[in-house]
Amino acid sequence: MELFPAMPLAEWAEAKETFHRFAQIVGKIRLSASNRRNHWWQVPFHPTGHGLTTRPMGGLGEQPLFSIDFDLIRHRLVVEVLDGRSAEFSLIGRSVASFHERLFETLAGLGIRPEIWAVPFDLGDDTPFAEDTLHARYDPMLINRYWRILSQVAQLLDRYAADFAGKTSPVHHFWHTFDIAVTRFTGRVVRVSPDADPVTREAYSWEVISSGFWFGDKERPWPAFYSYTAPEPPGLEREPLRPIEAEWLPARGSHLAILRYDDVRGMGDPVAAVLEFLDSAYEAGAKLTGVDMEVLASPGGITDPYYGKH
Repeated sequence: MELFPAMPLAEWAEAKETFHRFAQIVGKIRLSASNRRNHWWQVPFHPTGHGLTTRPMGGLGEQPLFSIDFDLIRHRLVVEVLDGRSAEFSLIGRSVASFHERLFETLAGLGIRPEIWAVPFDLGDDTPFAEDTLHARYDPMLINRYWRILSQVAQLLDRYAADFAGKTSPVHHFWHTFDIAVTRFTGRVVRVSPDADPVTREAYSWEVISSGFWFGDKERPWPAFYSYTAPEPPGLEREPLRPIEAEWLPARGSHLAILRYDDVRGMGDPVAAVLEFLDSAYEAGAKLTGVDMEVLASPGGITDPYYGKH
């Protein structure tokens, strides 16, 4: 099976728009039913051996403890409850409205009644999910390919994450922006503006160097690996990146380090190339923010100073 198969945005744009809304519906349930964590760590999905999971939520006597999984091999939505009950239905052939209706019927049948703000977030329209019959393209082959790429990227980001001993997020898939990311924290608290939206205030209350992968959008219609430092230190865009195909791009008043997915696919060792890129972007941000890279290093996930010496 190809490590990084082709995934041009134009080929699956309709399927992506439909599934993205499916994911936002489930993600909003996760947001409603989970315990709040710093920097929104409770919100994203995590890849599994069959698709994506919310992880367990609810419980503690307030409502049943349950999880919602996208099985992207069988193309079914699966709800499981701690007491052993479960229910599932097919994702194929559904509009957003049909998915929304069937999911909430399924949850109610299991005694679960979450409340969500049932409109899309930052997707260019505010059509309530219950009324959206326009987005109705679910392509099993393309959605499975998306998940396979996501899973390989998750493992790659996890390998990159292992080399940092400081505060770091899990590798997780954000349903609102549809990227997968891991974030390193420098340890410095940031004075965020009270005028910023609450999502931004919580996400960037500490200085970060964040890295990840997205599948493309209208602004940048191609998949790519990325990294950024926030708040951005002056001169970041002048720092060198590796490999030579990597570049800095302007992004809403700051800069993104970018390595395009299609460039990676053509390289002899794509895993090594992406790790080199992520390391170079981290080094750029760490240098300018004064991170002690040596102190926070854990090569291969090891901080034991005596490992291998006995």
